[in-house]
Amino acid sequence: MKTTLNNNALPILYSLRNCPYAMRARIAIYYSQQPIILRDVVLNNKPEAMLKASPKGTVPVLVLSEQKVIEESLEVMLWALGSNDPDNFLQSHNDEALTQMLTVIARFDHDFKACLEAYKCAKRYHEGDLIQHRQACEVHIQDLEQRLTQHQFLMSSTPSLMDIALLPFIRQFARVERQWYLQSPYPRLRKWLNNYLQSPMFTKVMAKFPLWSPGHEAVIFGPSICGKV
Repeated sequence: MKTTLNNNALPILYSLRNCPYAMRARIAIYYSQQPIILRDVVLNNKPEAMLKASPKGTVPVLVLSEQKVIEESLEVMLWALGSNDPDNFLQSHNDEALTQMLTVIARFDHDFKACLEAYKCAKRYHEGDLIQHRQACEVHIQDLEQRLTQHQFLMSSTPSLMDIALLPFIRQFARVERQWYLQSPYPRLRKWLNNYLQSPMFTKVMAKFPLWSPGHEAVIFGPSICGKV
């Protein structure tokens, strides 16, 4: 899709389509309505340009300029929504909301993510402690289900940073034991997750593009423009 955007002025996001951290960065950028250049990569063949910008070699990496690079997914989200937040995902009307959301996100990023990785490994390698690892995840899942009994979204009656930051990891949890999950005692969480997975936003965020390499056409990512230029 041809556009009149000046590509040289756009931030560059190095991303991996199914990485949950890259996924939530793209979701926040989508909702911020800010176009960026998207460069899909694979981690077993990391582009030199990406490693030059961020030697740590993981995604997402957002290059704003030679001097400014953001290397963590949550920081990318805060940059995007801090620059433009038309749907008020940062809940600016509530002075304590952002602190509360960041606290919950940090707990999921550390405690739940560790439980989830153990759960996934137990399923993949047919280990005998699968149920114990699932139950460890459920401690966190139960908290979300309880939140959703109080309001439609995790933080309040409107979507927030917390919803889109946790979404990719809850999606992973739901896929480990699909049949168990569909019958699990978390109907509100299932509805919450399905609403996102079936949304136009998720379709655009998960669009598949050719892997980037130097000389390739730029892929512009955004809510109303998504294609090669």
